[in-house]
Amino acid sequence: MASRDGERAVALSRQLAQAHQELRRQIREIRAGLGHRRLGDDVLLTHCLAFCTALTSHHQGEDTGMFAQLLRERPDLAATVANLVEDHGLIASILSGVSELADRAVAPRGSALEEIGRELDGLAAIMESHFGYEERTISEALDAGKLDAGKPDADWPDLVFGFER
Repeated sequence: MASRDGERAVALSRQLAQAHQELRRQIREIRAGLGHRRLGDDVLLTHCLAFCTALTSHHQGEDTGMFAQLLRERPDLAATVANLVEDHGLIASILSGVSELADRAVAPRGSALEEIGRELDGLAAIMESHFGYEERTISEALDAGKLDAGKPDADWPDLVFGFER
């Protein structure tokens, strides 16, 4: 019979995969909508900013909460976590560029749609690689570990899992 801590860890692993699926869905939706919406109504900017905020919050929650707590339990994952945090920095840089392009696209005579599309395609590819790596390495540790997201000082689950559009 599985322990309560073990069941919670497996639930965290599933929640991580579900969070990644939601972020994948959001970027596909934004990418599919390029050129099909009126930019004057700021739809693109609103969707890009919401997505950028969700992905940034997700990664900040991982960096400052989930990974820190996981490393206390599994210091052997230090190199893996360092790689993931490095990816988060790269993704943050791309998100900053996407946000700037979205601002330019909604400006009068904005012409950044093609650039945004290329950036989103690149971002989606990096996210896919990053999420796959994270799900293979961290989810395995979550499934096997005793990570307790229910601790009173554990506020990272809301950032990692609790975003919505």
